[in-house]
Amino acid sequence: MNWRKLTLIPCVGSLLITLSTWAANVSGSKLSQPEKPPTLPSVQQLYSSAQGITVKVMSQAVLGSGILLQRQGSVYTVLTNAHVLRAGGSAYCIQTNDGRIWSAQVPKTHRFGQNDLALLQFRSTATVYTVASLGSSPAVGDQVFAGGFPIAEDGTRKKGFGFTTGKVSLVLHKALEGGYQVGYTNDIQKGMSGGPLLNRRGFVVGVNGMHAYPLWDAPSVFADGSEAEPALHQKIIHLSWAVPIETVLQVPSLLTPKASQVQLKLNDS
Repeated sequence: MNWRKLTLIPCVGSLLITLSTWAANVSGSKLSQPEKPPTLPSVQQLYSSAQGITVKVMSQAVLGSGILLQRQGSVYTVLTNAHVLRAGGSAYCIQTNDGRIWSAQVPKTHRFGQNDLALLQFRSTATVYTVASLGSSPAVGDQVFAGGFPIAEDGTRKKGFGFTTGKVSLVLHKALEGGYQVGYTNDIQKGMSGGPLLNRRGFVVGVNGMHAYPLWDAPSVFADGSEAEPALHQKIIHLSWAVPIETVLQVPSLLTPKASQVQLKLNDS
């Protein structure tokens, strides 16, 4: 008896079954390939996006920055810091990215409690401006980009749009006074308060408001009145800080699908 032939027959059969299964799997995988993740914007595209949604908040002089939050017809709502408005008088103006200056008012509705946030509104009947796309709060290690209009220290030389890169270094389990909860390594200068903090996909995830290394070494105080431990305090003062965008979204009826053209991206970070 030829044992070699008998051994070869089952081996060939197994090979054919294996090849058939492989071919079926390859054919099926072509039909069920997962969708490719969306291409992330370049840093230059992020810069342009941030510049388009960031405005100057002015009174007698430039007070700080703001974010084009929503549009209702010809009325635009700008998000900024409360301390930016406190630095000026009662007559405010908004300068948009095209250089135009618009008279602005503080709306009577929508208050943010003790959080360092405020709103302004202006009307534009001739020009349509892009408003912000909002994301969820970033996590430690996420790359973030901060925009705004830094003010020259000498008060004479004009500065253009500022855009800095960095990473989230600390997210507090409870907010500091003013609602600050997201700490990051980006350089934030005077005048950039109220400007946007963007994630890698270009969504606004926070509002800039506190720069690193304050002039006075006061204790870091949480919103509930307690003080941070010394080790945590040292970490806090070495970072810039933003109010997370979720704090804005907690205001009832501020952003509604009918009234707002803000694109909410709550699950993207």
